[in-house]
Parts: sequence; structure tokens; C-alpha cells
Amino acid sequence: MDGGTKRTFVMGDIHGAFAALQECLQLSGFDYEVDTLIQLGDVLDGKDQAFECVEELLKIKNLIAIKGNHDVWFMEFLETGRHPRHWRHGAVGTIISYLRHVQPPDIYFPKGDGFETTLAPHRIPAHHHQFFQEQRLYYIDDQKRLFVHAGFDTRTYFHGQDEENYYFDRSLWMDAMNGIDPDVYAPWGNQKTSFAEIYIGHTQTINWNSDQPMTVFNITNMDTGAGGKGRLSIMDIDSKEYWQSTLIPELYSQSMLRG
Repeated sequence: MDGGTKRTFVMGDIHGAFAALQECLQLSGFDYEVDTLIQLGDVLDGKDQAFECVEELLKIKNLIAIKGNHDVWFMEFLETGRHPRHWRHGAVGTIISYLRHVQPPDIYFPKGDGFETTLAPHRIPAHHHQFFQEQRLYYIDDQKRLFVHAGFDTRTYFHGQDEENYYFDRSLWMDAMNGIDPDVYAPWGNQKTSFAEIYIGHTQTINWNSDQPMTVFNITNMDTGAGGKGRLSIMDIDSKEYWQSTLIPELYSQSMLRG
């Protein structure tokens, strides 16, 4: 890398895959002191290294962390002591990760169709609480590039929507995949909130048989399947060069063989 030159990167959904996070940062030559990382949310729920993922992201001086739906569910647990999805949808990996670091690892157990656990919110480190509290619903840079976890409702104005739309609504991407350009009909198309580029996660590109970032119109989907059988991806938003982890099943098979 060109020493001292600041670059800005965007990274898709991590889902607890710390080994993939490390690989992407190393392959891209990411500078923790100089470069900026915009991470699109869903840091946890998947592989059992959520704790490590948060710790690594907190080492980055210029981090812009976006709120994903899985992060919101974990934040609800931190605030209420109850998980809104009963620790399903990959969250068992999050339990295992935190129990490994804050309590003995053998005190979680299945019960009924959900999960009961002695993991208590107050046992989660304060700086992890703060990390999830400070995640943003979206980020718009000075070049009118939007970074958001899921998207938004394209049939209404961008600002002021229900918060859930930004981290849960797939309609932006699904409309794009159906050939609908949001700038053609959306009310915000000719307003000050019109975006030069949009970067999202949330909807895995492997649903379209691709483990690469996909761009349709001005929308780039960075969720290349780290929560499943795909990869984690990181992109330089100016050059559009991107780097990827090893396929997650292969990467974690290698990790088990090593450890």
C-alpha cells in the first residue's frame, strides 16, 4: 500500500467470522491508524467469535459502524435481558462467544424452541455495550454516497422513515434486481437526499449464485455470504477494488484443523 495515503473501505456483514475479518483487513492492507472502515452491520450471530470481532473493530481509529438487524436484536438483549428472537438465527454462536470470555463456557442449554442461558447483560463488557449503542442507522458521506445495512422504503422519502426500514427492509435491493431504478419513480429521486452511490448488506448475494459484491444501478450489495457458505468482502470505495476471505466453511474447517 502507498504509505500514509488515507483510503476508505466498506465491509459487508461479518456474522461472527473473526478469521474472515482478519483475512480481509490483511489482504486489503488496511491501516488501522490512517484508513477509514465503514462496516455495514450484523457484526455478530453466526460463527462463535462475536467477542473477537467487536474487539478487532474497536482497534480501528476511523471506524463508522452501521446498525444491522442482528446487532439491534443483541442490543435489545443488553437493554432488557431478553433476546427478541430467542437466540435463534445464528445467535447461539454469539452466546458461545461471550460465555467463553465472560463466564465458564458450559452454562448454556437448549430449552423448548429457543435458548435459555445464564449469560446476563451486565456481564457483557461496558465497551461492547457502547459499541452497539453508538452504531449508526446509516451514513452519508460528502460525496452523497449512502451506507446502510438493508436499504429503505423507496416509495417514500428517505429521511424520517421507521428505523426498522434501514436495517430490515429489502425492497431497495429486490426492486433493483427486478430492474426497477429507484431514481426513476421514488419521491426522493430529485431531492437533496438523492444518492450518488448506495452500499448495503443484509441480503446475501449467494441467493443469486454469486459470492462477489454485486452492483445494480448505483447500488452495491456487500453481503457476500459470511453468515452462510459465502465469503466476507471489503472494498475500496474509490477504486472499487475488493478483497475477500476464503469461503467460510473452508476457512473454519482450516481453523479447526489448526486449533
